[in-house]
Amino acid sequence: MKTGYSHIKCGLIGEKLGHSFSEMIHRELADYQYELIELSPGEVESFVKSHRLDAYNVTVPYKKAVMPFLDIISPEAQAIGAVNTVVHGKDGKLYGYNTDYFGFSHMLDKSKIKVTDKKVLVFGTGGASATVCAVLRDRGVRELAVIGSRDNNEGVLKKHYDSQIIVNTTPVGMYPKNGTSPVDISQFPLCESVLDVIYNPSKTKLLLDAEKRDLPHINGLPMLVAQAVKAFEFFTGDAADYSVCDDIIRLLDFNTKNIILIGMPGCGKSTVAKLIAEKLSRSFYDADKVFEEVFGKTPADVICESGEEKFREMEHEIADRLGKLNGAVIATGGGVVTRSYNYAPLHQNGTLVFLERDLKKLSSKGRPLSQTNSLQALYDSRIEAYRRFADITVSSTEIPNDTAELIISMIKK
Repeated sequence: MKTGYSHIKCGLIGEKLGHSFSEMIHRELADYQYELIELSPGEVESFVKSHRLDAYNVTVPYKKAVMPFLDIISPEAQAIGAVNTVVHGKDGKLYGYNTDYFGFSHMLDKSKIKVTDKKVLVFGTGGASATVCAVLRDRGVRELAVIGSRDNNEGVLKKHYDSQIIVNTTPVGMYPKNGTSPVDISQFPLCESVLDVIYNPSKTKLLLDAEKRDLPHINGLPMLVAQAVKAFEFFTGDAADYSVCDDIIRLLDFNTKNIILIGMPGCGKSTVAKLIAEKLSRSFYDADKVFEEVFGKTPADVICESGEEKFREMEHEIADRLGKLNGAVIATGGGVVTRSYNYAPLHQNGTLVFLERDLKKLSSKGRPLSQTNSLQALYDSRIEAYRRFADITVSSTEIPNDTAELIISMIKK
């Protein structure tokens, strides 16, 4: 963090900012004040004219809306038709800039996805789309197609099934409306790679589908960080050290992703997860306890009363709810991996850790499935699923504190 800027009042304006990581990023950049300000469309003009902040970023849906109220707009923002950074100059005038151009350029560089001479299909027609399209044109794409929400139908899409790169600039799939996608990429047989400017969740449904097809893909976190570093220069008038981009991306990735423990019933997931949460000052969630809070019954009660299949349906609701969180530590039920549909909600924003433990040391108390089945048979039926779900596999050290420390060190690497 650079110091000496505490007198500057900065921030971010937008309609819904509960998903924003901007405050965390700017806290790493400098010691200026940075606040998140949610505005309704009718409040934008009065805010811009109020001079409440010395400088601020602008996010959806106001990147175009602020422009009529500015005195001077930079050439690149004018060409793109969107402003995402506003500065009150010493001369009393309002200056508008676009740092998203730099941000998306950085995102492309980091992805190593080559767009020159490619056909690119962009979803969205807002300010982010205008910026993305400007970068793509400057990088020499062969053909550029832009699809707005009104044109997102089979009749229009089939004209672009030969697209090689797909870019999402819409909020479709963004928190809290996780699990949705602007398009089914299986319709594009020539698709080589996918970019999504959304960064929360870490993997949107669009990116999860790309991952499933082994297509190179990237989310919008590098764009967000790089544009913020560029905005720092406008906020302060000083040059930025762009080497901090990767450091901040790594820090955010670690701090905002959930740590999710999977493993056999009784392997110690809850104990270890709680220790991890304490060490990292994070919120801890035991999926079975959340289940009881939501439904008023324990998993064991539901299994005994209504059967395992009904329990699995209800368990999926809990996995979906917990998977949307940021920076939490979550202990799942032992059988969550038995339903493949639980992978996407857990993986979208989490690092999944398979906690292995000697079967002889597992407790089956209060666990009807463990009591009615041989532990070895249960393990044999689930082991492949645990491995498919897991990003990291850790063998229990039998000392919970040591196991927690081991998991933290492995995730940081």
